[in-house]
Amino acid sequence: MLNISRYQIIAVGKVKRKWIKSGLELYLNRLPGLKITEIKDSNQKKEALAIKQVLKKNELLITLNETGKSFSSKEFALKLQESHDQLLTFAIGGASGLSPEINDDASWQLSLSPLTFPHELARLLLVEQLYRAQTITQGGPYHKD
Repeated sequence: MLNISRYQIIAVGKVKRKWIKSGLELYLNRLPGLKITEIKDSNQKKEALAIKQVLKKNELLITLNETGKSFSSKEFALKLQESHDQLLTFAIGGASGLSPEINDDASWQLSLSPLTFPHELARLLLVEQLYRAQTITQGGPYHKD
């Protein structure tokens, strides 16, 4: 089973679309303990500095970008299970993406799709996939094969 309180998301920018806010609220209610930290949308250098300030020494950084590794939902759930008791921090960039420096610092990079999404939608997709991963590891009915 996944311990969601071991995960956090650092996201550049604020969510402005109401329907995305509603979706995030739905999944965050299902994932008590998942923390999302928003940092100010700026330039990549300032965003990288802000991400590093939020990151703690013992956390593994996972960055989201189009060149990262793609997983099926079951593979993603397994990858999270294999992280055991490590603290995982997912970083989602703003309109310009994450800086090469932050991507280079990542333990691994994740691609939600080869398509490009607005950062708000990427946040919703990640939270949904974290919820799906939790239900997969618990054997719940949410994920259909």
